[in-house]
Amino acid sequence: MKTKKTISRRHFVTTSLAATAGLAAGLNTFAMGTQKKKSDIKVGLYSITFLGVWYRGKAMPLEDMIRNARGYGFSGVEIDGKRPHGNPLDWPSSKCRELKRIADGEGIDIYGVAANNDFSSPMPEFRESQIAYVKDLIRMTSDLGARTLRIFLGWPGVTLNPQLASYDFARNLWDHTHSKFSEEETWNWCRSGVAECAKYAADAGVILALQNHKPVIKDYRDVLRMVSEVDSPALKVSLDVPIMDDKSRENIRKAAMTTGDLQVLSHFGGEYERGADGKVKGEDFYRDFISAMHEIGYNGYMSYELCHPLPVVNGQTVGIDYAEKNARLAAEFMNGIIKETA
Repeated sequence: MKTKKTISRRHFVTTSLAATAGLAAGLNTFAMGTQKKKSDIKVGLYSITFLGVWYRGKAMPLEDMIRNARGYGFSGVEIDGKRPHGNPLDWPSSKCRELKRIADGEGIDIYGVAANNDFSSPMPEFRESQIAYVKDLIRMTSDLGARTLRIFLGWPGVTLNPQLASYDFARNLWDHTHSKFSEEETWNWCRSGVAECAKYAADAGVILALQNHKPVIKDYRDVLRMVSEVDSPALKVSLDVPIMDDKSRENIRKAAMTTGDLQVLSHFGGEYERGADGKVKGEDFYRDFISAMHEIGYNGYMSYELCHPLPVVNGQTVGIDYAEKNARLAAEFMNGIIKETA
């Protein structure tokens, strides 16, 4: 992506204001001497884990995943907005209501839907098609009784083959497409798309959760800048620690405190094993992140996703049993940290 060597005054002012406003909100809410909000963090399952993308084999039907979720250790599910799970073309209102009935019967909360959208294309036809996609996902989210629709600013995509999915080709294509345009131009296209979709979301009673996901977004400050510039009560934040470049305890806490009440969704990932002591082993930064989420009084889900290239054993990518094993261990790991750090 082409990067300007100097930053415009408008860019500097808006960025500074966004960061300052967020930090001020965090300090106002969590200043010394104020009563700490009570957190209520639940562990959910993001359906990309069983979409049949990263393991060898077919997707687990969404209805089956919902029926299995509690047995894996999850309280709710987040539905990926692409086939074969959650593309809105396949989900008219009547079908959404039936899926909600199944989830209710299993005691499973459909807490969110996830868009795989890209508002950053230089081609207006592409951007408009993405707005139409997100608008229909907002309708689907509402029909399912879910609260949040996770969105991106830019999303290069993923390519599939019978053995191993890949991000590389799509990312290289995204870089090439944007190479002749400045970061500010790309930012403005994204802001226009988010602002239009925020209006649709507000009308439907749905919250858009903007994730701190690259390539347009560099860190949480960019998320807060976009939220500030769009200025809609329907646009909030999905701050995810695994995709933060700086995972130091200090930066995690600063990001959490600055985000504060804007935080409505979060994701975690990884592959897990049980140690010799019987405990499930995971990354240390999750403990720092969950501690910070407790501190800001976060009431929402940590949504597990297995969405990266998986091991190849004897020339074959691992199958769905590998995904199931990791889902169970991930739920145990995160539920344990939430309780230990409360």
